[in-house]
Amino acid sequence: MLPTLMRRMAQAAKTQITTQATPSKLKKVWPPDFSKLSPQEQLRFEKRYKRRLRHIAQRPTWTKMVKLAQYFTISFVLVYSVLFMDWRNEKQPFDDVRRAVWGFFGLEYHPYPKPEEKKPEEKKPESRNRSETWK
Repeated sequence: MLPTLMRRMAQAAKTQITTQATPSKLKKVWPPDFSKLSPQEQLRFEKRYKRRLRHIAQRPTWTKMVKLAQYFTISFVLVYSVLFMDWRNEKQPFDDVRRAVWGFFGLEYHPYPKPEEKKPEEKKPESRNRSETWK
């Protein structure tokens, strides 16, 4: 592998395609020499170049997929927060909407139980295991 790599590096670089190798002649040289152009022609070429760059940079499939992902994420968060999220308030802000939606599907809406305050439990004497008594 190493000898092959060294041999390839020692070879001369492949010649690139030149204007002499192409069967048809180019109509214009690109990029043009801006020092020989008038300001109006320079502006026209700059606009054309910028337009070509914008056209090359457009990726309609990628843009469409990103938009769809954003819309799906926003929709999911809204539906989840309105229909399923537990707000832990005395009255949840979307109770009426939840009842209407679940009623439309023929299901009953049961709000989450209110969080109750925990009462301190009395400590019971712990029973010892045999293994603990022999220590």
